[in-house]
This record gives sequence, C-alpha cells and structure tokens, in this order.
Amino acid sequence: MHFLYTFSKSRLSWALLLAFVIFFESCALFFQHVMKLDPCVMCIYERVAMLGIGVAAIVGMIAPQNPVVRWVGLTGWGYSAYQGLMLSIEHVGYQFPEFPWSASCALDVNFPSWAPLNQWVPWMFEASGDCGKIVWQFLGLSMPQWLEVIFAGNLVVLAIIILAQFFGNRKRSMLRSR
Repeated sequence: MHFLYTFSKSRLSWALLLAFVIFFESCALFFQHVMKLDPCVMCIYERVAMLGIGVAAIVGMIAPQNPVVRWVGLTGWGYSAYQGLMLSIEHVGYQFPEFPWSASCALDVNFPSWAPLNQWVPWMFEASGDCGKIVWQFLGLSMPQWLEVIFAGNLVVLAIIILAQFFGNRKRSMLRSR
C-alpha cells in the first residue's frame, strides 16, 4: 500500500492514466475514421466519459503532492469512470435487449447549450451509428462490453488507490515495533 500511496503522489502515475485515455480515445477515432465504423449516441457519451478521466488525470498531474489537488483528480476519475460504466451498461442493453421491441437510444447527441461538443468538434463528437447494432467484436465481446470491462477496471484500480490514500502513508516501522 505504501508504494501505491507514494506512486499516486507522482506525476508519472497521473501521466500513465492520461496515456491510458489517449490510447483508448485513439482507438475510438481509429474505429471511426479508418475502419469507418460510425459511432452511435452512446458511443459518443462513453467517449466523453473517457475524456473526463483524461481531464482528471491532467488535474492530478498539476500538483500530485498536494492532497487537495490529488483528491480532486481521484474524485473526477471516479465520477467519470462510474458514469462511463453506467453508460456502457445501458449501451449493452441496447445491443442485447431483454425484449426485442424495446426502445433504442436517441438519434442525435444532446450536449448542453454551453458545451455543444458535436458542433465544436463534429469529427469526434457527432453520432451517426445505431446503438443496437453490433459492428465489431473482439474475443466474443462487443465494443460497449469491452467498455464495461475498461470502466469497471478503472473503478477497481481507483478503489485500491483510494485505500492506499488512507492506509499507505503509515510508516513500516509501526508494523515492526509489534
């Protein structure tokens, strides 16, 4: 735990989280622009959740030694990963509906008026695909199923890092004195 506590106070740990986000966002853009797989509304929202993790990583990189900044980064990471997991679970529900006549997702993304990402950066945030259509699989899992794994994995790693914030700063000498 002490290693993880110390590691979370380094810029390298937050840079690795940011690299993780850049890798997965690059994969999404590769699927969209090279493989010509049109992203759906849920894909775009999941993409935004992944970018939220990236923003949290940048915040954490600013001053990882400062507990307030570190906790803001951890909180942003947790919030974004949780939202991403909820979105990907919903997306999987569209691909594998319990009832064949159940509704699918919206046709257009709905961003707030103060941040119309699909108008500012349409090549990244405009949706034209069908949420219920499975257009790609790897090892038997569809893209949103992989996102469930990725976002859930983020939450597991985050939980371990948070535990390290509470228990990792104890001196080892306390354990040896018993």
